[in-house]
Amino acid sequence: MRELLTLDDIYNKKIFRIPDYQRGFAWTKPQCLDFWEDLVSLNKTRYHYTGVISIKAVPEEKLDIWKDEEWLINSRGYKGYYIVDGQQRMTTISIFIQCLIEMVKKLAQNKGLNDDEIYLGTFNLKEIIEKFMVVAQPPTKITKAYLFGYETDNPSFQFLRHRIYNEGHPGTVLETYYTLNLENAKIFFSENISNIVKERGEQILEELYEKLSQRLMFNLYEIGDEFDVFVAFETMNNRGKKLSDLELLKNRLIYLTSLYSDEVVKENDRRTVRNNINDAWKEIYYQLGRNKISPLNDDDFLRAHWIIYFKYSRKRGDDYIRFLLDDYFSPKKVLEKTPVIWNNITEIIETHEKDGNDDDSDDDSEDEFVPTFTTKLTLQEIDQYVKSIKDASKHWYDTHNPTNNGDYTKAEQKAVDRLNRIGIGYFRPLLTATFYNSTILVANRISLLNQIERFIFLGFRIQRAQSNYRNSVYYNATRQIANNEITTDQLITTLEDDLKWIKETDGSLRISPFKDHLFRKFISGTGFYGWNGLRYFLFEYEDYLMEIRGVPKVSWNNFMRNEKDKVSIEHIYPQTANDECWENSFEGVSDGRKKLLTNMLGNLVLLSQSINSSLQNICFENKIQTLQDNSGNTIRNGYSNGSYSEQKIAALSSWNATEIENRSLQLLSFLETRWNILIGDDNKKKEMLLLKEESLE
Repeated sequence: MRELLTLDDIYNKKIFRIPDYQRGFAWTKPQCLDFWEDLVSLNKTRYHYTGVISIKAVPEEKLDIWKDEEWLINSRGYKGYYIVDGQQRMTTISIFIQCLIEMVKKLAQNKGLNDDEIYLGTFNLKEIIEKFMVVAQPPTKITKAYLFGYETDNPSFQFLRHRIYNEGHPGTVLETYYTLNLENAKIFFSENISNIVKERGEQILEELYEKLSQRLMFNLYEIGDEFDVFVAFETMNNRGKKLSDLELLKNRLIYLTSLYSDEVVKENDRRTVRNNINDAWKEIYYQLGRNKISPLNDDDFLRAHWIIYFKYSRKRGDDYIRFLLDDYFSPKKVLEKTPVIWNNITEIIETHEKDGNDDDSDDDSEDEFVPTFTTKLTLQEIDQYVKSIKDASKHWYDTHNPTNNGDYTKAEQKAVDRLNRIGIGYFRPLLTATFYNSTILVANRISLLNQIERFIFLGFRIQRAQSNYRNSVYYNATRQIANNEITTDQLITTLEDDLKWIKETDGSLRISPFKDHLFRKFISGTGFYGWNGLRYFLFEYEDYLMEIRGVPKVSWNNFMRNEKDKVSIEHIYPQTANDECWENSFEGVSDGRKKLLTNMLGNLVLLSQSINSSLQNICFENKIQTLQDNSGNTIRNGYSNGSYSEQKIAALSSWNATEIENRSLQLLSFLETRWNILIGDDNKKKEMLLLKEESLE
């Protein structure tokens, strides 16, 4: 460990690369904000300790493939280094310098000037760029050597060069969750540098650069050849962003490829598997970050693939990563050797006719048995696992994003979309496995997915089973379905058997669990409005009505609460029914009964668009018509122009206690048909709905 160094010292004739076993840029707003505030608040006469940067010299054989940097290394004495720890800070600094340079170029007095004519303090931009960013090879300046970046096969490097550093002619640039972080960091620093210039004047740019290059202090630690860089990486933490299990696993797999002896593994095989690991993790991070607005969690995916690939256990919450790192992909599995035994195999000796001329002095004794040794974990097993997790990542993404997915049939899109809407819970790995196994026929897959949806709705939303009910059974089935050890028909039978408990001896639905749950909801004041299956149920009812008409009027994405007190489910008979029209419609109905009916299933309707709660108390005849303000502008369409559910209600002449009860019974009849379960006659339905109660007070 050397003395404290400035950024200017650290970059002295060095080229930095993020090695292939590291993750991409993981800092988000909190970490970028910390960096910005540290820099801005730093007194320009003081120093700020920024941490340790751990580096390791790039081996000679690796430097041979650094074609763009070769001239800088050979003719100017630069050295190449891998950043083992500190890459998040170094990436942030690089982005910040780029934003600073861009801001200086935008100043009115600098427009039209060359980089060597624009100054930031006593340095011109050409000097700053060649010190920290990129050096172009003279005289043509076609070849550019970037002083900081990723190994060239990392998609983040292409994004860094073309989208952050503004190098032209990008072609196709792969975007991932990590490239989104790069983009967001640039936006963050660009906006804040621009704002601080407006507040404090242009001289702040020189001050920021001086602080960055001369006032931030680092410990630079160079790891020697004798030190295991992979183990070092696993034990080091980056500021504010702990390595995910998926990132640790990638590092571990690459590390294991280096442990096989040359006698066991050929170098080209080792290189091939290492390339496969890098390719797999590129694909994984692409899939996980493919939806940039809603990226998928690393560790959720890793655990799901563990369930698909290995035998499930539930000893602890983190048992999957402990198994992967401490057991299956442990270094001892590569280093320890086991003998190949054949002692118990009957030896076959071919019989030869003797010609009578055998020399009696021939040695008939057997050679001493020398067993063959092999590693417990072969390179082929690592490669097989890597190919599997790569393949699974796409299916994992697809199950989260089924709509308009070109790899799914329309029926598959609908089945998967339903599972996402209802809350798929612990069935996600099993869902992924049904697509991971490409031999499953589409029709069989759809039948299974529909049965899972039915299991979730009836078992959890209606019968109120605990959220982990039978989860170990279906986790184990995940690997079995992926490996064709069971069929979809067998799994459908298991799902049906596991729902037998929800039925009475006559085959009808046991209503007591739902009744008890509903009773508690009414006591708390929410009734059906507080049922966690309500939104899904009403959306499915709307979808059923839509199939009759053919044109959707409601999108699930808009069918949720938002922070502006707008709702997408309305009480038709309002919770605050003060208008005389409601008193007339419910004349003779007790207050307790009114309270019950207000939160009854039949009194709740899915709206085609959100409506401000202040409009919910108007009379029924006004609700079904288009609402306008005093200027004649439409505030919202009435029920008659709304969802199909609204239109059915708008066809009625009035809304009263009888209509609420009738619609509640109609909706339960829909439930019977949609989920293939018999509830019973109207009396039993009324009992299930608590309609036989006068009130619940």
